[in-house]
Amino acid sequence: MKLVIFDCDGVLVDSEFMAAQVESRRYGEHGFELSVSEFAARFAGMTGEAIHDAINEELGHTLPKGLQAEIERELDEALDEVEIIPGAAEVLDRFDQPRCICSNSRSARLQRMLRRTQLWDRFRPYVFSARDLSPPAPKPKPDIFLKGIAEFGVKPREAVVIEDSVHGVHAAVAAGARVIGFTGGRHSYPMHHDLLSEAGAETVISGFADLPGLISAFGEWDGLGM
Repeated sequence: MKLVIFDCDGVLVDSEFMAAQVESRRYGEHGFELSVSEFAARFAGMTGEAIHDAINEELGHTLPKGLQAEIERELDEALDEVEIIPGAAEVLDRFDQPRCICSNSRSARLQRMLRRTQLWDRFRPYVFSARDLSPPAPKPKPDIFLKGIAEFGVKPREAVVIEDSVHGVHAAVAAGARVIGFTGGRHSYPMHHDLLSEAGAETVISGFADLPGLISAFGEWDGLGM
């Protein structure tokens, strides 16, 4: 493979679990009650705005104005303590393919999380946010993956995406890229593996140990015989 594209939240940094903790608690205070794992299963990979709009519609538009902004501020504080997904740094040091990050998170948040986990220098300047596209086009739209692919001048089938969310897998498939699903974050939930496969991931891994070998195998097999 000529390019490896990583999602950030829930793949490189364990932020999806922390976000689900904050969001499930805050929305639960307003009558939308889900456990942390249930919240992650339903909303992982979505922007904060999309989550707020979906919950607000389900509750009959009763959420107070300003709640989503409050939650974003609380998330920023919580994510200052985010940890790297185990094995991420080690595996990045084991292979030398060109790589980038394509994420729904805001650029400022991405940089802060990546600096905290000492991953920033392993990717910069190739850290792309769907919020920075004009107009913004978060996953499940494929635009952010197409941006990453275009930056490196490769064909979509020459790129492999590592994704933990159904929305992200849909976006990568729509972009024409190969996809490996990832369930190694603390937010992983029952049926996570199956849902990623159903969304179009060619294989699903629960940790980084097998990733270099898988990427090599993907380079030898085009996946079109599935």
